[in-house]
Amino acid sequence: MDKVTRLHDEILAKVKEYYEAAFGEKKDFRPGVDKVNYAGRVFDEKEMSNLVDSALEFWLTAGRYANAFERKLAETLQVKHALLVNSGSSANLLAFMALTSPLLGSRQLKRGDEVITVACGFPTTVAPIVQYGAIPVFVDVDLKTANIIPEQLETAFSSRTKAVMIAHTLGNPFDLREVSRFCKEHGLFLIEDNCDALGSKLDGRFTGTWGDIGTSSFYPPHHLTMGEGGAVYTSDPLLYRIMKSLRDWGRDCHCDSGRDNACGCRFNGQFGSLPFGYDHKYVYSHFGYNLKATEMQAAIGLAQLEKLPEFTRKRKENFAYLHSRLSKITALQLFETIEGADPSWFGFLMTIKENSGFDRNEFSTYLEENKIQTRNLFAGNLTRHPCFETLEENRDYRIASPLTNTDIMMNNAVWIGVYPGMEKIHLDYMADTIIKFFEGNL
Repeated sequence: MDKVTRLHDEILAKVKEYYEAAFGEKKDFRPGVDKVNYAGRVFDEKEMSNLVDSALEFWLTAGRYANAFERKLAETLQVKHALLVNSGSSANLLAFMALTSPLLGSRQLKRGDEVITVACGFPTTVAPIVQYGAIPVFVDVDLKTANIIPEQLETAFSSRTKAVMIAHTLGNPFDLREVSRFCKEHGLFLIEDNCDALGSKLDGRFTGTWGDIGTSSFYPPHHLTMGEGGAVYTSDPLLYRIMKSLRDWGRDCHCDSGRDNACGCRFNGQFGSLPFGYDHKYVYSHFGYNLKATEMQAAIGLAQLEKLPEFTRKRKENFAYLHSRLSKITALQLFETIEGADPSWFGFLMTIKENSGFDRNEFSTYLEENKIQTRNLFAGNLTRHPCFETLEENRDYRIASPLTNTDIMMNNAVWIGVYPGMEKIHLDYMADTIIKFFEGNL
């Protein structure tokens, strides 16, 4: 064994030892004293060892770990292609911008074209549409599922509609059967924002894989974490080619970073009006970005991906337990699913029913004061936020149907966590605390 190999193995052995000393022993939870976060990192020595291993290799930018993660993610989701990016927001940007590529011919999405979406969600599902100059068209959500009402798609459709881009709310699959049918009937692209739903299924098929493109986020609260990170995935070879180009500065060359002339045609092509044989590594077919993640992020993600089945099982178990404890509170509308849905829950949504006599902010404040972290349902109604004050309705965006339920969610919805780091003692404390708030309303 040479010196480098010996030192490498000694370092990784010390990393495992360090993990056990620093993170291996769980502290006893003290109800009412220790905070119950809505999410958190769940990891072991494998993530830390991978991280240090990639650091010792010092490749830094996307390399063997990134390639392995992309292959494994595609294999897990049963799609042909996956691309690692630096965040879930970048994944949404990349997915949307792929639809604007001239390589799509008559299906290319252009400025002024419309994209059907919802206002009840996270802003980066909608931001790329606005930033490009396309028109987001908003429809309402269902109070029970917090997802799009499929019947409103036809109301939103116009001759300028080119795509549907919506998220699975907190892991709860929207009606992909109906939305997919609508998109196929009208020749529309479907982008699934799967950032809160990795591991969820409908009819046995993973969410994020029904549409043309799916997206994921690997921010710490999500189903997997790299600290920062995200991914896009598709089985369409042209969309994959476009997204890889856009992710990697917009270049035409398909060779991986750090590999020169892997294609064998670096200096013998004709591109646009460039001189014949212009270096293919510096030919650009799109106005792109640099959205790649680092090798260190990918190393962590690869270890996390191995844990996805167990994470998914635990999220389902935690959600089911909370639901069983809280389902008799008549003032609360709890999450419901559509037939065939098998969610990998991101959170436990509770909506205070109208005219129940309870107030969401009062409830949220009570939970926070009792060390239970809460979150509103993201933007609630995005069209009511300051960022929309500079936009003109019916020119920059369109509301296709009254956002009645969206406003109810904005005013009355709150959620708490179900992440895999929670044990029964955390769940019981949350349930007992919530029941105490609604005493007399069971």
